[in-house]
Amino acid sequence: MKHSNMKLVGLAIMSAVSGISVSACAGQNNIAGFDPAKEITTPAAKVVFNKINPAISMGGAYGDKSKGGHGTFGKFPANFITPFHTHSGAYHGVVISGTMTNPFKGEQNPPELKAGSYWYVPDNAEHATACVSEEPCLFYFHANRAFDFHPTK
Repeated sequence: MKHSNMKLVGLAIMSAVSGISVSACAGQNNIAGFDPAKEITTPAAKVVFNKINPAISMGGAYGDKSKGGHGTFGKFPANFITPFHTHSGAYHGVVISGTMTNPFKGEQNPPELKAGSYWYVPDNAEHATACVSEEPCLFYFHANRAFDFHPTK
């Protein structure tokens, strides 16, 4: 990855992760497995990814995605799209590598999201999430509620 791209990705991740401290300051201190008074450093090689289905893997940055607020890394294979679905809670996402789209119901030409791109999904918004590149996609997302997935079709 070129130096300028690395800086862009780093800035995007810093912007997304800053939501952690904003959430903590706003009274979100009850995130399972997260202590806002403790420093955390997790090298990428130490993030443990678990398959949530045959195509998608997720690894925790902070919190517990099954219990409440969390920051999570996700991996999609190349040329993969989820079915249209909703989540009970809103979330923010940032593309780290690969090219993704996040089409909402009825959207014909969703923008391509390259490394450093951001997206936001409101509570219960019907959408799909896709890796549209020839390389696998890595992304980061955070939410103040537990992760769930409700297919709509």
